Amino acid sequence: MKKNFFLYTVLFLLSVSFLNFAQEMKPEAGKLYNEGNALLKDGNFNDAIAKYDEALQIEKDYRIYYQKGIALKKAGKLEDAKNALLESLKLNKDFDGTLNALGGVYFSMGDYKAAIDNFEKILNSKASNNVKSKVKKNVSLAYAKLGNDALSSGDAAKGIEYLKKSVENDNYDAAYLSLAKVYSELGKWDESIAAAENALKYRSKISKGGPYFYEGISYRGKGDLTKAREMFKLAAADPTYKKTAEYELGATK
Repeated sequence: MKKNFFLYTVLFLLSVSFLNFAQEMKPEAGKLYNEGNALLKDGNFNDAIAKYDEALQIEKDYRIYYQKGIALKKAGKLEDAKNALLESLKLNKDFDGTLNALGGVYFSMGDYKAAIDNFEKILNSKASNNVKSKVKKNVSLAYAKLGNDALSSGDAAKGIEYLKKSVENDNYDAAYLSLAKVYSELGKWDESIAAAENALKYRSKISKGGPYFYEGISYRGKGDLTKAREMFKLAAADPTYKKTAEYELGATK
């Protein structure tokens, strides 16, 4: 049986435009802020950070700290990005952009619980439904990470708990696939089949082979060998699952 899964992650970054806010800052700070934004847009992260630092020497503004945090994250300086975003929150604790960006930094640092805490503050805020819908995808990704980590450490119950929270927030195909796998290992055939069917229904990035494979395992567990062989044949068409599916197919007679 295949043991490893690739959990793809695409964190949603709130689209925030502060181009006009420079007018609310002291003129020299606003000028440096705009220069930093232009450099950030061009991918010159370190130069952008330097401009934001110059601006902050003139004026402490949550938007400058926010943009600095984004630039630092893009430059791979996660600890510094976290600190800049925390400074932004000290000045404006309710700004959704900072909360989401900080959640993204914690996610990148592997602190998924802290990431969820920041994302959920947005869900409990007055943010628009559109923003909340997108942030829920980030919550789902973080819970999926926690779930797979728990499964890797041998805690199936906690893994299932987190994975179920993942799909409650967003129909994340990889989380459904992980649920199909762990349920099949526990002999919970119907639950495994349901999770595999949802993985196929909401499939975005995963291949079809995984869900078909675990449906095959589960149908065989239920004694439906005809259906099991059908699923294994479908799984064998996926290069990633070809060998394991063909093996199970040969063993299912």
